[in-house]
Amino acid sequence: MVEAMDKPALILALHDVAPCTWADYQPFVRAVDAMGDVPITWLVVPNFHKHNDLDKHPQLRHQLDARLAHGDELTLHGYFHCDDSPIPTTPREWFMRRIYTHEGEFYDLSQEAALVRLRQGIELFQRHDWPLAGFVAPAWLMSEGTRQALRQLPLSYTSDSQHLYRLPDFTAIEAPGLVWSARSAWRRGLSKLVSDRREHRWQHAPVIRLGLHPVDMRHEFSRRYWLQTLERLLDSGREPMTKSRWLVLQSERLEHAA
Repeated sequence: MVEAMDKPALILALHDVAPCTWADYQPFVRAVDAMGDVPITWLVVPNFHKHNDLDKHPQLRHQLDARLAHGDELTLHGYFHCDDSPIPTTPREWFMRRIYTHEGEFYDLSQEAALVRLRQGIELFQRHDWPLAGFVAPAWLMSEGTRQALRQLPLSYTSDSQHLYRLPDFTAIEAPGLVWSARSAWRRGLSKLVSDRREHRWQHAPVIRLGLHPVDMRHEFSRRYWLQTLERLLDSGREPMTKSRWLVLQSERLEHAA
């Protein structure tokens, strides 16, 4: 067990999982499955953009059941994954909610509003007997109200692009992640340059996270990059695991050290 804890890890996370994005991921997932036992953390949106209600898509739920049986993890990823808060009133809010992203659903929510959506998401997981440990806010943006709401709920972790946070106290754990902006050719080119440099910088990091989005799957350049990067990191000796599994191993490491 100590040896397993000391081995560097790799976490593969697929964002924005919903009925409208499921097909985007399937060729990639088939290629990942062909590599062997590579567990995936699926970031599931209960009702993507308010017209992809998972309760109305039994086939997708059955497929997610199968992924759980395969050893994967399902994580709550917002509720609607769209920003439906009132129009921004300050330059900073306008930048964060209209230029940086239109999908920062939890960026401006009060504690009460965040609790409602989080509890609805938890209830969906409970209805379908899906184990749930973590919540990831769309675009990794959380208001202070969201943070306070998370402290009240039976979840064990949340994350941003470079850290995992244990709940309820938000203990930060460094967990560097590669992520692309793939909406245009120049963004894809720049993303590869940045990611190559970061991968080299993090070659000795205890864990590296790969955060993929559906748009990455719609372009051969970005899809090929993710497959090649995954294979390269596996060949380097990194152990693939879900977010929950990695956090459990970190707890065991601390207990062993004590």
